[in-house]
Amino acid sequence: MTTASPAPASMIDRIVTILDSFDGPHGFTLAQVVARTGLPRSSAHRILEHLVKVGWLRRDQLHYHLGLRILELGTLACYQHQLRGAASPHLYELAHSTGMTVHLAVLDGPEIVYLDKLGGRSSLRVPSRIGGRAPATCTGVGKVLLAYAEEAGLEAVLGRPLPRPTPASIGTERRLRAELAHVRDRGIAFDREESAWGLGCVAAPIGPPGSPEAALSVCGPIARVNLEHLVGPVRASAQAVWASVGAGRTAPPSSLHGAPAPRQPIGA
Repeated sequence: MTTASPAPASMIDRIVTILDSFDGPHGFTLAQVVARTGLPRSSAHRILEHLVKVGWLRRDQLHYHLGLRILELGTLACYQHQLRGAASPHLYELAHSTGMTVHLAVLDGPEIVYLDKLGGRSSLRVPSRIGGRAPATCTGVGKVLLAYAEEAGLEAVLGRPLPRPTPASIGTERRLRAELAHVRDRGIAFDREESAWGLGCVAAPIGPPGSPEAALSVCGPIARVNLEHLVGPVRASAQAVWASVGAGRTAPPSSLHGAPAPRQPIGA
């Protein structure tokens, strides 16, 4: 039984306190949640009902239970940990052999989320971070994932103005569709100063043919790197990562992409 502590002041703290109170296999009534959290009854009821509405909780008559969205996020967190763990040695080898920055990313709507980043020896700063986001249309990993996305997913990207961090960024639907068709033909994507000046990237999909679940990229100073020479190593590393994931997979995450992550647009 959880002992209630002084009621937290901020809304986020209150939500976390309520979710943390669900520490057993059974549901709880409003009165029990109030007793376990120390929150005012009206505040607890309002938050509980909103969490039900967004799927974090479900209500069965008088009792509240953890919802499917919590299960989905927990499964995704386990998968992403598995993916990152399987990819880690291959990312390290690629970063070491090329001396460049290596990224592992997944697609979340119009953005990509970086699951991992290993820095290279280049003095050029690559503006990215683990857990950060970037516009998918401006990055190699984003384009290689958009190339195989369903039309509905692509329409969500095209339903808003395309971000243009640099003049080289893709700015029209026609050019984007042509670029994605080229990516599908080669199974590889490039970022030629589209996310940041001076930066070039090569990206390859990770996953079964035509249905990638993630992507990796190598990034470095475009003036000193022949991106075409990196196609082979990047593709080989992506295939090696997928082989490692398949060998250790415990649960497919195909419907779980899109977990919230800190929204801080970045380039890479």
